Order: sequence, then C-alpha cells, then structure tokens
Amino acid sequence: MTSRLLKLAPLLLSGLLLSACAIGPDYQRPESAAAADYKEAAGWTRANPSDALARGAWWELYGDAQLNGLVEKLNSSNQTVAQSEAQFRQAQALVRSARGAFLPSADLSVGKTRSSQGTGSSNSSLTSSSSGIRDTLNAQVGVSWEADVWGKLRRGLEANEASAEASLADLAAMRLSQQSELVQNYLQLRVIDEQKRLLQATVEAYQRSLKMSENQYKAGISGKDAVAQAQTQLRNTQANMIDLIWQRAQFENAIAVLTGQAPSGFSLAETTTVPALPQIPLSLPSQLLERRPDIASAERSIIAANANIGVAKAAYYPDFSLSLQGGYSSSQYQDWISVPNRFWSVGPKVSLPLFDGGQRSAEVDRNEALYDQTVAKYRQTVLDGLREVENYLVQLKVLGDEAVVQEQALESARESLRLTSNQYKAGLIAYLDVVVVQATALNTERNVLNLRQSRLIASVKLIAALGGGWDGNTDLSQDR
Repeated sequence: MTSRLLKLAPLLLSGLLLSACAIGPDYQRPESAAAADYKEAAGWTRANPSDALARGAWWELYGDAQLNGLVEKLNSSNQTVAQSEAQFRQAQALVRSARGAFLPSADLSVGKTRSSQGTGSSNSSLTSSSSGIRDTLNAQVGVSWEADVWGKLRRGLEANEASAEASLADLAAMRLSQQSELVQNYLQLRVIDEQKRLLQATVEAYQRSLKMSENQYKAGISGKDAVAQAQTQLRNTQANMIDLIWQRAQFENAIAVLTGQAPSGFSLAETTTVPALPQIPLSLPSQLLERRPDIASAERSIIAANANIGVAKAAYYPDFSLSLQGGYSSSQYQDWISVPNRFWSVGPKVSLPLFDGGQRSAEVDRNEALYDQTVAKYRQTVLDGLREVENYLVQLKVLGDEAVVQEQALESARESLRLTSNQYKAGLIAYLDVVVVQATALNTERNVLNLRQSRLIASVKLIAALGGGWDGNTDLSQDR
C-alpha cells in the first residue's frame, strides 16, 4: 500500500500546484454615484472618531436615560432582531461547511447482508451448496478527498463568506431599523405627554373662563351665549385631551413589543421633559458606503454572486478525487476481524460530464445575470441612501427655519390672548372675541409641539440614514 501511495504522490502534488489557480473573475467593486459632498450639508459638523454617533450608541445623543435603557432592552430581547441573528448563524454554519470541503472525509460502516443466488447463475464458481442463503459481515473505513484544482471549492467558500458578511450587515440593518422605530415611538410619546400637559393647563384656564362667564351672566353683564361658548370650548379641549390617551397607548404598546415584552405588563410613566434636538455630525458620502449596513450587505451580495460565477465555470473542468477504502469481510462472526478477511482499495478518480444538454452553460448565464442584478441593486441602494440623507438634511433645515417663525407666531398669540382677556374682563369686548383668540393661541401652541416632534423624528431618520452607530465591521472571526 505504501508503494502505491508513493506512486500517487506526483498526481497529488500536481493537483496541489494546479489548485493555486481559481476559475472565474476576481471581484472589483462596481462604480457608484457617490458625490463628494451633500447638497444640503452647509452648516453641519463633520463626523470624527470622538463623536457619540461614531461610537455606536447613537440614541445617547438625545440624553434620556430611560430611552437608553429601552434600547438596550431591545438589543437583547427584540424578536425581529433575534430572527436576523439566527439567519446570520445559519450563514456562519454554511461557511464552516464550505471550509470542511477542503479536508478529506472519512466514514466507517459496519453491516451484515443476507443474500441468495440460484444454481443457474452465470458465475461458474458457485456450487449448488453456495446457491442457498449466505450471510456476509462487512466492516470498512473509507477516506476520500477532492483536489480543488480549478478553485471550485475556493470560489464556493468565497461566496459563502460573502453571504455570511451580507447576513451580518442585514442583522445590523435590522437592529438599526428596530432601534430607530423605538426611538421615534418614544419621542412621539414624550411629545404627547407635553401636549397633555398643555391641554390640561388650557382646560384649567377654560374652566376659570367658564366660571367668569357664569358669574357675569348671573350679574347681568353678559348673555347666556357667552356661557354656552365657554362650555363648548372647554368640552372640546377636554375631548382632545381624552383623544391623546389612545394615541399614547399605541406608542407605549409598540415600545413594549419592540423590547420583547407583552403590552399588558409594560407601562411608561409620564415625564415633564421632552428630549432636546441633538447636534448630528455628518459623515462624507464616500463614508456612507461603509457605514450603512444595507449598502454593505448589497456589496457583499455582489461578491457572493461574482464567486458563484467561478463555481459555475469550474463545472466545465474535470474533478479530481482520491479515495481509500479498507476493512474486513467474512461470512462468519468467528475470526471476522482477521488478516485473511481483510481487503483494501486505493486510487484516483477523474470525472467529467461529456454532455448535459447545455445545463452548465445555462448555469453560467444564470449566475452572470444574477451578478448584474446584484450590481444594479447595489447602485440603487447607494442612490437611495444618498437621497434619504439629502431629504432629511433639507427637512431638518426647513423645519428649523419654520420653528423660528412658529415661535414668533406663538409669542404674538400669547400677547394677543393676554390683551383680549384684559379687554373682556373690563367689559370692552364680547366673549366670542376671546374664544377666537384662545382657539388661535391653543392651535399655535400645539403647532409648536407638532413641529418639535417632526424635527425630532427627522433627526432620528437622518441618523439612521447615515448608518446609525454601525462601524461597518463584518469580520466573521469575531464572536457575536
């Protein structure tokens, strides 16, 4: 056996030397439409390694300890993220399986067969006594190894590794999406709390106005219509405050589910503050390609598709393998495992399909078309990412300008309400004039809060569009 293995050594060495090449194209990153700067980036601070956004915990920019705790709970308990994490572990398992294909495979089989053959058999060595039932005991070890001459296995491993990296980026994208949704829900809930405080204060003011109208009616200073108007205004405001209850409950229930909890056992107490709008540092458009997990995933998919072209083209070339088998075979248990009953075989094997009806050619065409599809998807993902950043930049800029004007309108509305209330108390105007000004002031107050909410939500979306706190790492060797 040793001499035979020595004779096969040149063949094995040739296979190892040939395995230095790999069929198929090597990966090159496709060109994408990444500009040098953002059109709406004027006045924004450039990101640097010391920024909170670059450290990963981007939600800490809002300076809310309760929000930080909820996001940490999401990171550990969100079931949608758990699904993506399980998909990533499946991709990791495929990588380990692809690496195992480079090593020899060995198997052990032990069995017993029972057979019979008639006396008319063409095997002249059989006697009439051997034509009866015959038991055969078999125990053997088999070893096989495929030489990766044309790089089919290496291209397969490359494809699986790229797919696993894409899956890791998908996991980061899903986590970022869920984090963004939770932060948006939390901020909207806190704005509702602020609106509730505003309406509560307004209800109290309207109750005082109603009491004043009733007293003036009893004193004959004003008519019944003033009382009716005051009651109508009070009840409408109370109804608006009640309406906030179910709106708040929806956000609270959404936060519960995002953190992996049943809504029935989850509640968030009201607070007296709304998180402030943070300063968001910007990364360059070129850095966006590395920081956005969906763009990274799209590029890894291109790498996998490119490697699969090599796998498909390698099917045109012959496969080289080496097999070794040995064991013992006997018809009796006694002395089954003994030298006279041993057998072995060793030898190389070359296989090449001669005709397949164009299946290999079709598979190459399919993989090349799949590659073109992933390239187009990557470029579109880049364009979408740039569009989202530009949209949220201009939205924040416009909302900021609008907030300045809205604050001025609020100051004017408050002053108008103060002057009108004094005139009504002095008996100079009817209560209807006060009602109109009060309604205007309340709407202006609520508009300011709604605008504040819109700016906060836009800031969250901008951070997510910039990739959140993801550092672009898809190193599969790290424990996760």
